[in-house]
Amino acid sequence: MFGIMADNATLIRPSHPMRGTVLGFDFGIKRIGVAVGDLELGLAHPLTTVVGESNDQRFGVIGALLREWQPTLVVVGLPAHADGEEHEMSARCRRFAHQMEGRFGLKTVLVDERHSSTAASEDLNEAGVRGRKQKAVLDQVAAQRILQSYLDGL
Repeated sequence: MFGIMADNATLIRPSHPMRGTVLGFDFGIKRIGVAVGDLELGLAHPLTTVVGESNDQRFGVIGALLREWQPTLVVVGLPAHADGEEHEMSARCRRFAHQMEGRFGLKTVLVDERHSSTAASEDLNEAGVRGRKQKAVLDQVAAQRILQSYLDGL
């Protein structure tokens, strides 16, 4: 069951489990950032970045992560412009979320991800990770911010 965008700005969260592991995804065409969190503790942490040339390769890695972490819920970032209007990547992220639900049978929630990559880059700059060094971890830190945003809203 997906979160629904109301008035192009606010996502309505469906009911969710109160306990368990949650995986968060920052979907991109070249890379998919992944974060892990806990519903009870309300904390998210960067996990990994999935890369692969084909959907089968990427979903193979994602499937292994799902088997390892056994999440009760999946959170996928939904990009939008600053004014809340749909972004050109919005449809791709919705499709990715549908594929996650269909392939793995896990409840999936879409979360507004506006400015997550910018904020993740700022976090990394503050931690002393700058320039090209950010590329390896930027997507997973963005996924952490997306997932933490969801957890903070519970």
